[in-house]
Amino acid sequence: MKTLISKIFTKSLDYIELIGNKLPHPATLFGMLAVLVAIASWIAEMFSLQVIHPADKSVVYVKSLLSGDGLRWIYTNVTANFVNFPPLGYVLAVMIGIGVAEGSGLFTVMIRSLVLNAPKKLITGSLVLAGILSHLASEAGYVVLIPLGAVIFHALGRHPMAGLAAAFCGVSGGFGANFLIGSVDPILAGLSQSAAQIIDPAMKVNPAVNFYFMFVSAFLIVILGTWVTERIVEPRLKKYGGNAERIPIDQITPVEKRGLRWAGFSLFVIVILLVLTVLPENGLLRNPQTKDVLHSPFFDGIITGILLFFLVPGLIYGFIVGSIKNDKELMKHIIKSMGTLATYIVLVFFAAQFVYFFRYSNLGLVLAIEGAEFLKEIGLTGITLIVAFVLLSAFINLFMGSASAKWAIMAPVFVPMFMILGYHPALTQAAFRIGDSVTNVVTPMMSYFALIVAFAQKYDEKYGIGTIISTMIPYSILFTIFWTALLILWMWLGLPVGPDGPLYR
Repeated sequence: MKTLISKIFTKSLDYIELIGNKLPHPATLFGMLAVLVAIASWIAEMFSLQVIHPADKSVVYVKSLLSGDGLRWIYTNVTANFVNFPPLGYVLAVMIGIGVAEGSGLFTVMIRSLVLNAPKKLITGSLVLAGILSHLASEAGYVVLIPLGAVIFHALGRHPMAGLAAAFCGVSGGFGANFLIGSVDPILAGLSQSAAQIIDPAMKVNPAVNFYFMFVSAFLIVILGTWVTERIVEPRLKKYGGNAERIPIDQITPVEKRGLRWAGFSLFVIVILLVLTVLPENGLLRNPQTKDVLHSPFFDGIITGILLFFLVPGLIYGFIVGSIKNDKELMKHIIKSMGTLATYIVLVFFAAQFVYFFRYSNLGLVLAIEGAEFLKEIGLTGITLIVAFVLLSAFINLFMGSASAKWAIMAPVFVPMFMILGYHPALTQAAFRIGDSVTNVVTPMMSYFALIVAFAQKYDEKYGIGTIISTMIPYSILFTIFWTALLILWMWLGLPVGPDGPLYR
């Protein structure tokens, strides 16, 4: 029976890998979707498809993108769609700061310091924690921490695969959790905002909109990741019997320690200065008319705060350790980080056309209204609806690895639909982030999966995709159960998921 189940599971994974590999490039996929939206809008207009808007009772018609007006709109708005797409500017700005912090070596030395200074009893939890904190950077977690986790466990006489798994679960399985705002938050918030404006053109979704829920989720992931590693994964792996050489872990040098201290001090100063702009009643970045904090210049320009959060400590650290000696080296790090965005920029061009085609044609609004009515009719609302959406997101993640690419497709449909049902985009986005995270560690479609296999094969050449997936499945299952349960509890308590992020509209 066990052999049969194993064969069925292996075959299923083969099909997932086959289907995923046959998907076109995400940019091509968005281009195809934009064309399909145009054709669908033409057909819908032919049949005079219309619905009644639930808010103002007005009649909503589908506008054809292939009509004279539609084609003129496309021709004159292609560039505007691209330039005005909210995630683009957010990401480009944040990556300036991240590029400095990453290029100077600050992220790498922070990870090493956290892991090396942790007591041996806390080493597993420290690895998971470091994985979560690595979300602040773009690639540091995958490229630096995961192989470092294996090295650390091997050096301590523990199974290196357990160390790799602990780091991997924090970096990838806990992708939707964090103690701070990371590089993905502005992307998802921008996509949510664009989708929400299909229903409410004035709707704003700030990058910190899921912060409260993310913060608490991070503790959950650390606890679960530690428990699964030590109680399930490591006992199953038993003692490592391979021949891989134990590689010494470089200690933090005195100059790196000095750099870390001054970087930490500069970060403290930035936090204090930002707090002073909103804490006093007449704070500079409060709303000058209402004195409100949530709807204020502070949150409207939160990207600037995040940029400074990375830029200044990275700059200070780089000057002290010598990784940034002059402005040319500073610009080199920034340019290098921007270079990693080439694929993303191309993807955004096509994704923007898809999203704005959807909005102009009114197809998104029509689908949202009809979909909301259908969900009401079958009684799928409340917690049941949100749980179903988490599971749907987790399933789609098996076939499409990029969080931003998935959300660019899903947000224009589900955000407006759930808004009509009374849910705020912040809740919909939080549910998506759970589903998008929990299956990252078991899908070969995750962009770094092949790299993880390569790291594992350093310890045993027989390790392959099946090895990684079978090792990571316990994390995926328990993360799904307990993280979803946390969201249910959150809804039951009626707590906001972040600043200006209520559960309901």
